Formats: sequence, C-alpha cells, structure tokens
Amino acid sequence: MNRLKFGWGILPVAIFLAIWEGVSRLNLIPGHFFFPPLSTVMQEFYYLIANGVLTDNFLRSLVRVLIGFSAGSVAGIGMGIMMGYKKTVNKALYPIISLLYPIPALGWLPILMLWVGIGEILPIMIIFICSFFPVIYNTITGIESVDKKLIKAAKTLGASDRHILYTVILPLALPNIFTGLRLEAGMAWRVIIAAEMVAIPTGIGALLMRAESLIRVDIIIVCLMVLSAMCFLFERFFLCLELKLTQKWR
Repeated sequence: MNRLKFGWGILPVAIFLAIWEGVSRLNLIPGHFFFPPLSTVMQEFYYLIANGVLTDNFLRSLVRVLIGFSAGSVAGIGMGIMMGYKKTVNKALYPIISLLYPIPALGWLPILMLWVGIGEILPIMIIFICSFFPVIYNTITGIESVDKKLIKAAKTLGASDRHILYTVILPLALPNIFTGLRLEAGMAWRVIIAAEMVAIPTGIGALLMRAESLIRVDIIIVCLMVLSAMCFLFERFFLCLELKLTQKWR
C-alpha cells in the first residue's frame, strides 16, 4: 500500500518532467535558449557540482540559514514562553512585538546594510528577524491555548509552577511551536535567496544573479531546484520531528 501511494505521488512529477523535456526538444515554445530541456539542466547541475561552484555557494547559504534560523527560533521560543506564561511580561512586550511583526524581513535590509554593513552578519540577521517573530507568536498561541483545567488540576495535585510549565504546558504547546518552526524553516531559504541577490556576493542568491547577467537559464533553474529541495527538506524535517515528539499524547 505504501509503495502504491509513493508511486501515485511520483507519477505527476514524472509526467511534468517528461512534458518539460518533450516541449523543449520539439521547440514548441519559441526561444529554445530561454527554455532549456531537463537533460541540459541536469547536465549543468553535474558540471556545477564537479567544479565546486554550486557546492561552495550552497554551503555558504546553508551556514547562514542554520545560524540565523537557530538563533531566531531559540530567541522566539524563549521569549514566547515568557510572554505566554507570564501575563505581566506579555503586557509589557506585546505592544512592541505587534508594531515590529508586520514589517517584512526584507524591509529591514536597507537599514541593516547601514548598521552592520555588507558582510556575513547581514543575511544572518535577516533570517533571525524572519524566524523570530512568527515563532514567538506561535509559541504564545500554543501556551495560551492549553486547557486551563489541566493546569488547575496539576496545581491541585501540588505541582510547582516550573513543573507545570515543563510537564503540562510546553508538551501541549509543542504542536503550535512546531507549526511556526516548520513554516519558517522554508521561509528562511526564501529570505536568504532574496538577501543574497541584493547585497551578498556569495551564496545561491548571488549565483542566481550572476547567471541572470550571463543569460544562463539552465543555471537559474538549477538554483531554483536547489532552493525548492531545501525548503521541502527543512519543512519535512520539522514535521517528522514534531510527529516523533508528540505522538505519545496525540
């Protein structure tokens, strides 16, 4: 049964790739140079890996995403726990968070370029901002959605506030927290590409811009395929981690 489901999931992708190759080979779309066949794209993918260009730029983007996303997520979860659990902290910080959250992550790019300059810290800070605000909101929502009767029951049984937080509130808030992590794991890659295209000379985004200036559509498609794969893998990782950690009480 699982193999059958997997086959049906792969079939539409295989059909799409076959149509792509056939349309390009038969010149059904004007401008063959601007719509290379899949085989040409995969050949260029191999060349970019063989000469180290794709690997080097990918690793630079990956390190930036991991650092920025990890820092933003840890800060968002930590502050979200404080704001969700302590009403006084929530009242003090929520207005500030509400004012800053609507600003798109890339909207900070011009002012950060002036504050920190163009360097490795710039894309990391952009990803930090991109990850921090959604994660903190999902963490607060998860904590506030915990059934108050369960908390009251734990207190009646003599549990301390810290014990209630770690054994009742956080486990029940995990699905919401992981929702924020899963969504922002993919968004971090979208943001880093945009930041590198604008201000950073290395990374997948920078490689995209160089390919555009050279009118290398095959390289552009390779970069987009890498971006798509990483967004998918990051999101699936957090989905699998969520299911593993929360399966006991789902």
